[in-house]
This record gives sequence, C-alpha cells and structure tokens, in this order.
Amino acid sequence: METSTRVPGAVAALHAAIDALTNEVIHALRAQLPSYAVLSADQLRPRVTVSLRNGLALVQHWSGQGHHSAKGTVHGSGPAYNLPAYDVPACDLPTYDLPAGHLTEVTALARRVPVEDIISAYRIGSDIVWRRFGEEMAARQGTAEDLLPIAETLRAWAAATTLRIVRSCRADLQRRTVTDRRRAALVRALLLGEARWADTGADGRRREGELNGELEGELDGVFDRSALHLAFRARLPAPSGPDGPACSPAPTPAQHGPGHPDSADGALARTVDLLRPWLARDASGRPLVTTVDGEVAGLLAVRPEGLCRNLVVGLGAPAPASGLAQEFVRATQALRAAVGSGLVGVFTHEELGLRATVVALPDVGEQLVRLRLAPLAERGEDGAQLEEAVAAYLRQGMRLEAAARALYVHPNTLRNRLRRFEEITGTSLRDPADLAEVWWALTHRRIHGPAS
Repeated sequence: METSTRVPGAVAALHAAIDALTNEVIHALRAQLPSYAVLSADQLRPRVTVSLRNGLALVQHWSGQGHHSAKGTVHGSGPAYNLPAYDVPACDLPTYDLPAGHLTEVTALARRVPVEDIISAYRIGSDIVWRRFGEEMAARQGTAEDLLPIAETLRAWAAATTLRIVRSCRADLQRRTVTDRRRAALVRALLLGEARWADTGADGRRREGELNGELEGELDGVFDRSALHLAFRARLPAPSGPDGPACSPAPTPAQHGPGHPDSADGALARTVDLLRPWLARDASGRPLVTTVDGEVAGLLAVRPEGLCRNLVVGLGAPAPASGLAQEFVRATQALRAAVGSGLVGVFTHEELGLRATVVALPDVGEQLVRLRLAPLAERGEDGAQLEEAVAAYLRQGMRLEAAARALYVHPNTLRNRLRRFEEITGTSLRDPADLAEVWWALTHRRIHGPAS
C-alpha cells in the first residue's frame, strides 16, 4: 500500500471515530489534571473536538500533496515554524490557524484553570492522537519513514498553537489584572469616602470634578450611582479563646505568602466564594469587592441568607453611592464588635446594640478602663487573675457555679476573688450601673486591645 493511501486512510479512520477519540481525550484530561476534573465533559467536548479536527485536517492536507514529506510553514502567533525537508520533493503547506472563536474559548477556559494545565492538556491530547494514528498506520503496514515527517508536522503545529494560546492567555490575564485593580480602586474610593460627588446641572448632565483625580469619569462604567447597595466588611473566623477571639489586626500579605488562606489574596478568594450569590456586580459581571487594611470589603446586592459559621460580616444599610462611605463606617464597627464578641455570621450596627457602641466610642471605653480596671494593673499577676474572674462571671450570666466550672476553681475561690475585685476597684457587682461600666471596660479592652 502506498503512503499516499495509507495516511489518508488512517486520518479517515480517526475522523470516523472522532467521538470516541474525543471521549478518550476528555477522560485522560479529567483523570490527570485536577483543574480539568472539576469541569464537566460537556464543557470540554467542543474545545477538544475542534482541536482534534484541526490537527487531523493538517495531516490530511499534508498527505493530499502526494508526498512522503513536506517543507512548509505552520503559523502561530509570532514567527512561523519551518518544517524540515526530506529526500523527496518538497511542497509548501498553507497556513493552518486556529478556527475562528477557538482562541477566545481557550482564553476563557484559562480563567478557570492554570495556563500550564492547558499546555499539559494539549500534550496529553497529542499523545493519545499520535498513538491512535500509529495504530491505524501499523494496520496499513506503514513504516517509520511514513510517520517521521508527519510527526514533525504535528509537533510544529502543536508548538505554534501552544505558543499562541500562552501569549493570548498571558495578555488576557494582564488585561484582567489591570481591570480588576481599577475596579477595586473605585470600590475602595466609594467605601472610604474618597469619591467626591457633584450636583447634577439643570440640563441633567454631570458637572466636572465628580471624582477625585484620576478616578474622575470612570465610575459609571462599573457602577450604577442610583442603585441601592449594602456596604460590607468581612473577616474569616479565628479560633476562639476563653473571652472570644481578640479583634487583632488582620493578616497582611507580608505575614503570609500569596494564595495562603490567611493572606490578603487568599482571604479575598475565600470570602468572594462564600458571598458569591449576594455580591453586587459591575456591567461585565465581576464582583464589586476590594480589600481595606487586609480585610475584604465591598458591596452586596442583598443581605446574605444562611451564612453561619463560615464568615464574620459587618453590614451597612442599603444606600446609594453617595451614602456608602457612612454606611461602611457602621459596617466596620459592626464587624469589630462581632469579632470582639466571638460572634460569627452577618450583623448590622443596630443588631449588635451596645457592643457596636463600644466600638464607636473608644474614648468612653478608655475612661472606664482607667476607672474600673486600672487599679488591678498595679497588682501584676494577681490583678490579672481577678480581672479574669470577673470576666468569666459576666460571661456566664453572673451564675457563680457555672463561672467557677469555666475557671476550674471552687465556687468559694471565685467568690473570694470577686470580693477582692470589688474592694480593690471600689466597684459593687450588685449595682447595675457599676456592673455596666465593668462590662463596658472589659469589652473595650477585648475589642480595642490594651491601651498603648
């Protein structure tokens, strides 16, 4: 059998079995690449089929020239790839490009899977196709001389295709990174009150200078000024201590590497995933989120439902663009109060009541700390033990037995410590006013930390 009939026959056999070949490639991709395993076969099938048909069409054209080998050009993006010449007369192959729309589809896929996995996917697919092609050629008594030029042709085409995809994905990633940073900057300007709003003129047009500096004129492209949104600030829950988690500063990228769950980018990704159904979005469908001092912040379309143990969220009231900064302050106070009280879930300033007021009035808290707790500081470890006793007593609803069990001490021991606390600080734990001031001082210290 002549090479001129062997190659077309092998290609025709693979074309006839394209569905089975596609399924085999998809199975291998999902088995070997975890990022592809989360994609359904239906999502992958169109892209895999197009790639297979394009590669087979190249070989089919090569064999149609009537030569065992060829010297030609397969274009990707950038310089052409020259195919090697052999002992038989050479001919020029036409340019083989990616089908229309295929590069866009692969670039979109790169937003969900790493680019290196896409490259690996082409290698895996090429290996399977080449093995199946070799089997078909062997069944037709094909020789190594028949296969060598075809292998070189396919390698050059695969290299050009991969290079173009990598360049396209890299350019797309750079564009999206710049856009995401711009969007985050605009959201941050809204939340922090850095956007300056001007009145609308009698003709209904906006006046100049609506936004500060380089932000001017860019907001309308990503945000509807008249829509009501809920400003939020969120944090992933921290392990609780006996007094609940302290409201310590959020981790920064310097403390944890990029991608770490507790780094700024890791926390952003996890928080966005948890809040995804309720996030407000821009015209392109991207969430309106940013980070403020290492914590995730942004805008919600509606209040989250069913969010329990996975996130702590401070929430502002629905407001237009001009009122978001004020509501973000209240959302921040709600978050601080919730974290300092060991709570998880979604809370507004009003829902946290006096806890949020402790956050909003730090000067009052400092005065009460000096009045009710400062005398204990002079007694060192003994004073700290007395403060711990009162904190446990209040935490357990002023139930002596329960507080003693929480501290692993006898009730009489706890009773003695509470009495000494009253003597040293001049406080009566039976006086509601004194009791409220002690609670405020303890809560202030837990939320704001010790005075510097």
